[in-house]
Amino acid sequence: MDHETFMRLALQQAQQALANQEFPVGAVIVAGGEPVAAGRRENSRSETANELDHAEIVALRDLLGRRPEIARGTLTVYSTMEPCLMCYSAMLLNGFRNFVYAYEDAMGGGTGLQLVNLTPLYQAMAPEVRIMPHILRRESLDLFKAFFTSPANDYWQGSLLADYTLAQP
Repeated sequence: MDHETFMRLALQQAQQALANQEFPVGAVIVAGGEPVAAGRRENSRSETANELDHAEIVALRDLLGRRPEIARGTLTVYSTMEPCLMCYSAMLLNGFRNFVYAYEDAMGGGTGLQLVNLTPLYQAMAPEVRIMPHILRRESLDLFKAFFTSPANDYWQGSLLADYTLAQP
């Protein structure tokens, strides 16, 4: 599978989020070598802020609304940032087992969660889960640096993630 091609599609979603002054995360869901759903971070700005409309959740809603029949165990989600615990768990519970991301989430990334140490539901998933980090990391990092250096964006400013991102070479 051409991970860079699909990550570039996720990066396009993230670029659109950034253009809308939203946190620059994009996600694309791929089935059989074809993108079948996409999403970008929504409602991260102060006036509409919530922690539900993450790119992966928006993409999952897109998939469920348009292609609910697809066997989810065969799907791969491409995200410009490592999925947080909420998104990672939601994808796992919806049958996803393949995760590709660009930039690590030093503050809230969820893919390091040791599934074998959780309850039986998650323990059973552990052997099937495949995670591939750092595909087009630099391109994603550049979007986050642009976000965190813009005075127009206040989401997560001054956070561990912002400091970590701005310290990256």
